[in-house]
Amino acid sequence: MKRFFSRILTIGTVRLFRFRRQFRYQAGLVLLLVFTLILSNFLSNYPGRSLDEPTEIRGVWLTNIDSDVLFKPQNISNAIEILAQLNFNTLYPTVWNWGHTLYPSQVAEKVIGHSLDPEEGLQGRDVLQEIVEQGHDKSMAVIPWFEFGFMAPADSELAQRHPDWLTQRRNGSKIWLEGNVHKRVWLNPLRPEVQQFITDLIVEIVSNYDVDGIQLDDHFGFPSDFGYDSFTVQLYQQEHGGQSPPINYQDREWIRWRANKITDYAKQLFRAIKDSNPNALVSLSPNPQKFSLESFLLDWHRWERTGLIEELILQVYRRNLRDFLRELGQPEVQAARHHIPVGIGILSGLKGRPVPLERIKTQVKTARNQGFAGVSFFFYESLWNLAEESPQQRQSAFKSLFSTAVKRQSTVNSQQSTVNSQQTTNNK
Repeated sequence: MKRFFSRILTIGTVRLFRFRRQFRYQAGLVLLLVFTLILSNFLSNYPGRSLDEPTEIRGVWLTNIDSDVLFKPQNISNAIEILAQLNFNTLYPTVWNWGHTLYPSQVAEKVIGHSLDPEEGLQGRDVLQEIVEQGHDKSMAVIPWFEFGFMAPADSELAQRHPDWLTQRRNGSKIWLEGNVHKRVWLNPLRPEVQQFITDLIVEIVSNYDVDGIQLDDHFGFPSDFGYDSFTVQLYQQEHGGQSPPINYQDREWIRWRANKITDYAKQLFRAIKDSNPNALVSLSPNPQKFSLESFLLDWHRWERTGLIEELILQVYRRNLRDFLRELGQPEVQAARHHIPVGIGILSGLKGRPVPLERIKTQVKTARNQGFAGVSFFFYESLWNLAEESPQQRQSAFKSLFSTAVKRQSTVNSQQSTVNSQQTTNNK
């Protein structure tokens, strides 16, 4: 890449000086100046590339599920210190799960009745502020992760206080089993009250904290067998001449209609974020497109094409390399990486399901060889604590993978993204 641009500059300069000798000195200087400005502007806006130094996203998700990292200030300090020593540069800490915020929230206080997750170890603290201060002190980006999205525990105060906000299946059931164990319900993202609540929470974060952005994930939709609540049915009927939604929840038009409604809300949310903090990066961490759209009605490919996301961290939790490579080669993934930084989410392990170190190393090297912007690991606790290898072995391996410190890959200009998004919205 560096040689390519040097060659352009050299050829252009030689031709302009020839022009100057043939014509006038002043004209040649003017043209040389114009050429230099055009080339400089192109390079400054070329997404995610640097001619001088390497860049790479090296991220990790921090959660309070199956992990103790957030429950004590010292745990956070220790984690950030270790990650910094291993040359990680991005933290994605959860700020919204279990129907609660992990920071003192006036919005949550008003809607839920609690300004903070009542779990012992989180009370009287501002976990997000702790991470922002310590992460930035180590030159790490801090991008809060809106983990649960529209999902909430079935017995949460949020669900009990606002039962009319929930969507349901055609048979009227509202319970969705996460991992076939945990009872969840889903807020209806088509309802204005739900949209306002989620927008207010996110704007509250990007307005009041020195964060580098906000990250949404695969829960920013809802299961495709849901959407048969009275509000959604009536809205569909209004737009289809009184016709009810298809019985088959996998009907292509029914999938598309609901996904488009969620995309419409994403446009509003993007504008609200940028109006509050133009420099806040809008990141998304979804599942691969086909599963994301057909199972959770989240059409991230359209979001990316519309300019609604500025960083994509694709969850590619695959056991074998063939399946891993297949997801990396999907057309929508390749299209996105030419527009915005695209990193690969790698599973480092789950409670009771450790991931071998060799698989992690292979997937990191594969993402690099394929030219992606970096990687992020799910999740902190499994980097070295929920593994068959010792913590020392795991940390040594990550130190080898990330042998030198690098900056995160830059993203598209936030203000330009806003313009592109508004133009696209206006053209639809």
